[in-house]
Amino acid sequence: MGESTFLAMATAIQNPTNVQPLEDSEQNLSSFRSPPHNFEAEKALLGAIFANNNAYDRVSGYLRPEQFADPVHGRIYDATSKLIERGQIADPITLRTFFERDGSIADVGGTRYLAEIAGSMVNVINAGEYGRTIYDLHLKRQLIELGEQIVNRAFTPEVEDDAMHQIGNAEQKLYDLATTGEIEGGFQEFKTSIITAIEMAEAAHKKDGKLSGVSTGLRDIDGLLGGLHPSDLVILAGRPSMGKTALATNIAFNAAYDYKVETQPDGSEKVTDGAVVGFFSLEMSAEQLAARILSEQTEIASDKMRRGTLSNEEFDKLVVASQQLYRLPIFIDDTPAMSVSMLRTRARRLKRNGGLGLIVVDYLQLMEGSQRTDNRVQEIGEITRGLKTLAKELNVPVIALSQLSRAVEQREDKRPQLSDLRESGTIEQDADVVTFIYRESYYLERAEPAQRQDEGPDKFAERLTRWEERIQAVRHLSELIIAKQRHGPTGTAKLYFDGMFTRFGDLDTQHTEKY
Repeated sequence: MGESTFLAMATAIQNPTNVQPLEDSEQNLSSFRSPPHNFEAEKALLGAIFANNNAYDRVSGYLRPEQFADPVHGRIYDATSKLIERGQIADPITLRTFFERDGSIADVGGTRYLAEIAGSMVNVINAGEYGRTIYDLHLKRQLIELGEQIVNRAFTPEVEDDAMHQIGNAEQKLYDLATTGEIEGGFQEFKTSIITAIEMAEAAHKKDGKLSGVSTGLRDIDGLLGGLHPSDLVILAGRPSMGKTALATNIAFNAAYDYKVETQPDGSEKVTDGAVVGFFSLEMSAEQLAARILSEQTEIASDKMRRGTLSNEEFDKLVVASQQLYRLPIFIDDTPAMSVSMLRTRARRLKRNGGLGLIVVDYLQLMEGSQRTDNRVQEIGEITRGLKTLAKELNVPVIALSQLSRAVEQREDKRPQLSDLRESGTIEQDADVVTFIYRESYYLERAEPAQRQDEGPDKFAERLTRWEERIQAVRHLSELIIAKQRHGPTGTAKLYFDGMFTRFGDLDTQHTEKY
């Protein structure tokens, strides 16, 4: 009975002089909507399982007792499940004994109702269809309940619970509802997996770079990783000012620049190289990222663009470059403090509309979990699991930038290790690849020697010269340390880094004197 009808009837009982007209009550009753259900399908499924217990295998992977609209049917299904999983027969006779043992036979309608269910069986072959119907109606009831929660929460006057946070929370709950107990999941034949693996190997064999994944555009990184692979979560970590964002934008640009599609015989399009890039920048604005990419490609310092000190020649060069970069398939979202659910929603939308092939998140520690908590480690765990799930769901590589703890600074050798990851346990566990960016020149530049009180000018000059020589040797040298890789070797890729234009490139090891 609807709440409004119940209140009206209660008022009429308490105040007989204020009785609603009969036609009004009938109208209220006619407007009452019961939650979607199908008791006949529930009885037919249970009857099919009674007739042939093998029918249970067709629904046991996703159907749960609490998903039945009738609680009695849920209890019977639960008891049926227990008997079958013990290797016993489940039918009205064994179920009667089961319920009589705990004194609940009357609660399920007695022997007569069990016999009635057995008589409701239409066809054992239809058991899977009955199960899907029951599950679908359960999801609809859950949607109704979730909708009521969203509406009620939106009415709450709490200032801290802002609208965007509520939307993110609602998206997360919708996603959880959509992915919990999916009917489509399950085993696939090994031969299907083998065919997919061979197709990936064939695609890599046909490519000039011999890569099965999206190329980073950097020779030595691709040599160790084989490119960026679909469904992989790649962590790019480093201390501040090491060049994490610069390397990420370089990779994003290279992937977008190489983007190519071919039209297949059936008219569909297939990506043959590169990727459409979704760049989620939680730290820098979209304009700042665009300025970085322009600086990298034109070799014009970004600070000159900001200060307006460009020459006419440089400005013309900038305009020409911007026209060339205009059509690159890079999409930037610079929403701050984004949650995983919000990121997932926007990535899905881009996947549907633009064929997303690579996601970059800058950076991990600036994201928010679906629930605000004081336990940051737990929150980061939720975020990394969400990013890994997203990579698998959309079948694209996800690069997530991450900060390192200050423990690096306390060691003599400041090359990062896995234990240096902030909130490291879950990040290391969920990631397929963990990489660290390290530039020795960063530390050397901050360790310029000062003359000691007991040191002569010649000795100090000698020390200063050695320091300058060390800096000169590593000024443009950067290392990408691959500390974890599920599908390949670990190791170190050496890169060329130009700090003025925040650009990484392949290191020319044959002519190192120029660096």
